[in-house]
Amino acid sequence: MFLKVRDTVKHLLKEAGAVRMEEAISGVTGDSWQMLACVDRLVELGEIMELRYPSGEPAGQHRVFVST
Repeated sequence: MFLKVRDTVKHLLKEAGAVRMEEAISGVTGDSWQMLACVDRLVELGEIMELRYPSGEPAGQHRVFVST
């Protein structure tokens, strides 16, 4: 699951420059909390970073990530 999420994120970042959580985990099957954890792990590893939101945190599926 982690590798599929990582590959999807890399592809979308190359295509658009940013990726929303919703698209990062689309097409992956399994527990949604584990899918969210895969994206969070990519942040921990320094492969991507999450944008900061001045008006508060959005819903989990609307979080946006970019390359580091």
